[in-house]
Amino acid sequence: MGILYLVATPIGNLEDITLRALRVLKEAVLIAAEDTRTARKLLTHFGIATPVTAYFARGIGRGNPAATPKVDAILGALERGDVAVISEAGMPGLSDPGYELVRAALARDFRVVPIPGANALTAALVASGLPTDQFVYLGFLPRQKSARRKFLQSVADEPRTLIAYEAPHRVCDSLDDIAETLGDRAICVARELTKMHEEFFRGSVNAAREHFAARAPRGEFTVVIAGATAPSSEQSTVNGEQWDDARVIAAVRELMAAGVARTGAAKRVARESGRARREVYKLAMADGE
Repeated sequence: MGILYLVATPIGNLEDITLRALRVLKEAVLIAAEDTRTARKLLTHFGIATPVTAYFARGIGRGNPAATPKVDAILGALERGDVAVISEAGMPGLSDPGYELVRAALARDFRVVPIPGANALTAALVASGLPTDQFVYLGFLPRQKSARRKFLQSVADEPRTLIAYEAPHRVCDSLDDIAETLGDRAICVARELTKMHEEFFRGSVNAAREHFAARAPRGEFTVVIAGATAPSSEQSTVNGEQWDDARVIAAVRELMAAGVARTGAAKRVARESGRARREVYKLAMADGE
């Protein structure tokens, strides 16, 4: 029985591949690739002639029956020898193909072995200047604005560093939604990692919005966002102004009197006061009882 290898490939610079990865790709009986065109460029560069089959991400999700025929074919190849899985770039299985195949291989008692290597997630994080001791990987942000804002709101109070992937044509819209839901906190937007035009923008969310509004975003983006701060449960200070519970409640009352719903008022006051949204909402609810 063969081994299913999850092989990390370069995310831009072709030098970012390990000797072990090259050996596994040469010795495998089959390479399952997310993008066969990208795979052949890589394999040709390193003189690797292993047969390649397509195993792409689009339409492949958890429990998607459409993935079954391809998974079965790859499992059949594992009966003959080792199979290497590669994504278009980086680590397969991380926001890329691999989940269903790994589960199926394990269910059939095949060994699954990762071959570590280049990865945009960790590369952006360690160079961001933001805390790296704990972080939450968000994957690709939802494409639709309403879904994206709802998703971001769900992590608004998360104290750990947040990391997400984003497509160039949605970066500006996503930065707008980040500002609206998470506030003007510290951020690092990494673009074209390891490539010729690699760029790191480090600053505030609003500064990032201005930067990319003036320059058409191009390439692959990884967004690293500072986690939420944990202000005092009784008061906070923003721009030298004290926000105790009484002031928070008064501000929410004023917005509600102007026709803003309690949830929206709590969100706005949380941004202005630096208090946690849940804390402000709890105060607003208690005041309304």
